[in-house]
Amino acid sequence: MPKIFITNKSNQPKTFDVHGWNNNQNITVKPHSTTTLTAPGAPATSSGAIIALHGGHEGEQAEITFNGFEGNDFLDMSNIVGAGGNMTIQQQGLPSTRKGDPLFMQNLRKAWSKASPQTKNDLKASIFTDKHGNVERMGPIKEHPKLEAFVRTFADGKTYIGVGAWKGSPGVKTDNDQSSAGHGTKNAVITYSDGDATPDGHADNHNKAQHAPQAQVLPAAEQLEEIVSPLTLQEPLSSIQTHHSEYDSEHLTTASDAPKPNNNNHNDDRVGIDLHNKSHKPCTYYFYNNHWNGNGTAGANFSHPLKHKHLLPQTSHFIPLPSTFKGRVQRGQLIPATWVEFQCEASNDHFAHGDVSLQQGCDGAATIKGTEGNVGGF
Repeated sequence: MPKIFITNKSNQPKTFDVHGWNNNQNITVKPHSTTTLTAPGAPATSSGAIIALHGGHEGEQAEITFNGFEGNDFLDMSNIVGAGGNMTIQQQGLPSTRKGDPLFMQNLRKAWSKASPQTKNDLKASIFTDKHGNVERMGPIKEHPKLEAFVRTFADGKTYIGVGAWKGSPGVKTDNDQSSAGHGTKNAVITYSDGDATPDGHADNHNKAQHAPQAQVLPAAEQLEEIVSPLTLQEPLSSIQTHHSEYDSEHLTTASDAPKPNNNNHNDDRVGIDLHNKSHKPCTYYFYNNHWNGNGTAGANFSHPLKHKHLLPQTSHFIPLPSTFKGRVQRGQLIPATWVEFQCEASNDHFAHGDVSLQQGCDGAATIKGTEGNVGGF
């Protein structure tokens, strides 16, 4: 069963409101101490929140879903209901999954000290100071639109600030990105501090071997309801083109000058894909080779990309790949994301094969096609 480690790095006890675990009873963590909660284990899905309290007022909120979509955890840090300290959350042993601003209050105080008299007057009902004018606590962002705009000047992309995609609203992308998936199900590490809330070393090193990332098993394309247009690209050892954008289509195509079958040629410099970014934004694309491949199954790789390529808007580039490549390309390194899955040379027919998958979510349109014209994707 996964555990939740809640560490208080401050010099005074800290009380947390607990939802979903511990019979929904509050806990108080002593200074420089750690309290452990236990959540139900797989196959159960378990969700809840840990909220820091400041004089009875809600502040930083760590939200957790264990064993969510495709068996991955979903963690995020939110300041929607307020702030009075600093808090972060991550999967144990995986600092890349960390969410939250470890210096939120320091950054808030700095921004407040530089704010105009008009801004301070606009926010006087939501920013609470001591008799010397130093910020002690921030009220709920969700009730004050001007406060949301102010907080985005120093914390945008580090924590949930707005309500995100909710009840028909698309939300703000930097908030929605906070809901990216972790890697499988692991212990969660929450760190609170009045200073720097970056976890101590044990969060990344303790029990690392025991909680190492596990390969994800993916069914064959024809077994996935989320797969869009599985496609055989009738070009051996071919290059494939992909157009990836947030709103436009992404497109993968075998190049017209692709080489003919040659079982002895596994290093042809035209093996790979032509990658096209048809969006209006620069984008970095990551290529992940599967950990292993079986008959209709594969071990998806979430943490060790083979290579990456940054493309400016409306540009393309040929990406050479080994003929043995079987995996995917996606925009960025976070989940959810649209996956363009392909292999450069199948062992049975020596053709390239590909599809567009929504199994791990969708962050934009994508297509894949061979030079002969077959197109898959959306």
